[in-house]
Parts: sequence; structure tokens; C-alpha cells
Amino acid sequence: MCLGIPGCIVSIDDADDLVATVDVSGVRRQINISCVVDEAHPVESCVGDWVLVHVGFAMSRINEAEAAETLRLLRELGELQAELENMQRPTDAVAAEEQGL
Repeated sequence: MCLGIPGCIVSIDDADDLVATVDVSGVRRQINISCVVDEAHPVESCVGDWVLVHVGFAMSRINEAEAAETLRLLRELGELQAELENMQRPTDAVAAEEQGL
């Protein structure tokens, strides 16, 4: 499954190589923005854009509401995953952990 994580482009680091910095929930990373620029949307206009980031590339532009909803769902999935992992642990391991052993 391919998962794109929403992030906001905060700076253009290298316009020639199409490298920008994106902020994903407070974590900043350099990414390639070649998939989201064209004649109608040049590199300089990308700052402030919300994008879906996958393996170091901005794959598509999205609006801020879509980004917020996707981030909310990803947080919920993370919480669900943690609950499922806790449910799969052996009962004696959970009891020992609760007793501080």
C-alpha cells in the first residue's frame, strides 16, 4: 500500500533541482517537488502548498482541509494500531507490566 503523508511546503531549497522543505506535523524534511510543478504552477508558487509526500516526493497538491482530515485519520489509525497490538500481547505479559515487573 502506498501512503502519502500530508505536509506543507515551507521553503524552496534548490529551485533548479526542485528541492523544497516540507513540514509534516512539526517534522521538516527535504523533498523533491517535480511532480507538483508545471508552467501553471511554477516552483516559486509552491511555498505554502499542502502536498501528499511519499518516499521523498511531493506526489500531488491537496487543500488544507484535506490535509487536516488525512492527518486526523492517520492519528486515529495509529491509536487503533496500538490498541490492536496491546490486545495481541499475552495476558501474563500485560499483568506483569501492570505490576511493574
